[in-house]
Amino acid sequence: MASASLVKAGSTEERWQRILDMQRRLGSKEIAISDELNQSEQTTNFHNRGIAWLLYSAGYMYCDPMEACDVYTRQCSTLLNTVELATVGATIAARGRNPVTGEQVLKPEHCPCIMAEMTMEGMYDSSGDWAYKVGLPGKSGVGGGILTIVPGIMAIAAFSPPLDSVGNSVRGQKMAAFVANELGYNLYKA
Repeated sequence: MASASLVKAGSTEERWQRILDMQRRLGSKEIAISDELNQSEQTTNFHNRGIAWLLYSAGYMYCDPMEACDVYTRQCSTLLNTVELATVGATIAARGRNPVTGEQVLKPEHCPCIMAEMTMEGMYDSSGDWAYKVGLPGKSGVGGGILTIVPGIMAIAAFSPPLDSVGNSVRGQKMAAFVANELGYNLYKA
C-alpha cells in the first residue's frame, strides 16, 4: 500500500490508471481487473485498512490512507494468466526491457531492488525457506500464482491452487524448487 501511495497522481482514478498502465506495459495489454473480486475485497479488507492507517501514523503513507488501500485492493484484483505473469518477470529479469515488445519499461537500476524485495518478502512468512530451497527472487499471490525470476536469464510462472498456511501455492513452490535446483539456478546451492 505504501508503494501505491508513492505513485504521483491528482486522484484515486489517475493513480490506479497509472499503475494499471504500468502492469500492462510489463506484461500484456490484455491485463484486466476482476470487478467482482475487487468489490468482494473492498468490502472485507479491514486488516488492510488498519495497516494503511498504521503506515500513515508512522509517516509511511504519501496520500490518503484509504485511497492507497483502494488502489492496492484493485491491484490485488488484477487478472493475469501465466504467460502474462512470466512476461512481467522476464521484463524484470532483463533489466526492465520487455522481451515481447522490446520496450524499456523499467530503469535497469531498479530491477535489482525489485528482485531483492521479492527475495526478502515475496513469499510472505516462508520467504526464508523459499530463499534456501529455491535460491531465486519469488513472489506469490493469494490466487495461486507464483513468479520466480532467474536474473538476466528468464522468469518462471505457475498457477496452481491450493495454498499452504501462509498463502503460497503448494505445487508452485515445489515446481520452482525443482526447476531451480535441476537447472543449477539456486544461488545458494550453485
